[in-house]
Amino acid sequence: MKRFFVFALLLTLIGGAVLAQDNLIRYASYASDEGAREADEALVAQFREANPDAELEHSITDHEAFKQAIRAFLVAAPAPDVLTWFAGNRMAFFVDRGLAGDLTPLFEREGWYDTYAPGFVALVTEDEKQWFVPTSYYWWALYFRTSVMEEAGVTPPTNWEELLAACDTLDEQGLIPITIGTKAPWTAAAWFDFLNMRINGPEFHRDLMLLKESYTDERVVAVFDHWRELYVHNCFIDDSAAYEWQDALDFMNRGEAAMYLMGGFITDSVPDEIQDDYDFIQFPVIDPEMPIGIDAPTDGYFMAANAGNPEGGMDFLAFLGSQEAQQFAADELGRLPTRTDVDTSNFTEAQQQGIALVQGADLVLQFYDRDTTPEMAEAGLNAFAEFIADPENADVTAILESLEADRIRIAEEQAAEE
Repeated sequence: MKRFFVFALLLTLIGGAVLAQDNLIRYASYASDEGAREADEALVAQFREANPDAELEHSITDHEAFKQAIRAFLVAAPAPDVLTWFAGNRMAFFVDRGLAGDLTPLFEREGWYDTYAPGFVALVTEDEKQWFVPTSYYWWALYFRTSVMEEAGVTPPTNWEELLAACDTLDEQGLIPITIGTKAPWTAAAWFDFLNMRINGPEFHRDLMLLKESYTDERVVAVFDHWRELYVHNCFIDDSAAYEWQDALDFMNRGEAAMYLMGGFITDSVPDEIQDDYDFIQFPVIDPEMPIGIDAPTDGYFMAANAGNPEGGMDFLAFLGSQEAQQFAADELGRLPTRTDVDTSNFTEAQQQGIALVQGADLVLQFYDRDTTPEMAEAGLNAFAEFIADPENADVTAILESLEADRIRIAEEQAAEE
């Protein structure tokens, strides 16, 4: 069904090249998750109300399907004018291939060099030009149900030994220690990211993502050794590949599971009546000598180089990157703003806690599939899925040798392109 929807949408976009009016603004979004969809639709409604003469076509594709369909979107004639996407390597991939529009004039026109935090301007800059409008970021942390943990007599774990002990205690009481849905395996990548950062340090992890370190390095082997140990202690839900991430969250919402390693958007799918029962901590320390790294992905929007209405697209991007739009995302979804003029005085305790978590880290990275190349990310996600399908018997040596072969090939191809 997802493939059919993506194909139908693609035909619509391509066919629109004949029928589209010059003033039509085409907006392709991946905001399909509950909460995010409503906020996306509300932003579109606000723009339409403020710009009654503008014609905006809004399409929402399933989040995971969008990741595969976006390359087809960008070569359509015309391509969508504005698209949702991710900062970091994921954005750089399209910039390097000439598929993204130069937004430097927009940054200059809107004065964003002064209103956006410098780090975020730097994040979206390549060859001294800006290519992406970063509008929000969020933290990743180990979430837990306070009542479930308290009733089980378990304290939120701050180190490796406490994490294993918590799994043992919760499992003995018939509870799921950690829920996770890996039907789309990006959720498993979070475990690789944090285990690698806690065992080997965030700088090693960053260099591995940049294809500068080897996947067969004994330090990466240690990551899988620790990961396997979690399965030995029955930390994870059974058959995680049967669940999307939201489906796995249902176990936690019902009080059947205690913890979930997830991004701050997790609360979008938590019922209002139990929101206050959710709390989070940073991922437990494994080697106290290592600096603290954290994933804090940055989301936003960009324009296709092949946009049919770049002028209209610029106007819509100006709205999406405005103080008004970021204030809305902060108030309605709890997203942390990239602008410095957003009022955060009414931020919840959780939001302030998230900001402190990010600011307290020694190195902030994006996420596995945002920090490395798309091809390497695909190989990595497939490898993680293979491992967690049978973690106690998986041939880690073979998995890592395959990843290393991919890394070498991709690095050589990149060098040749340069």
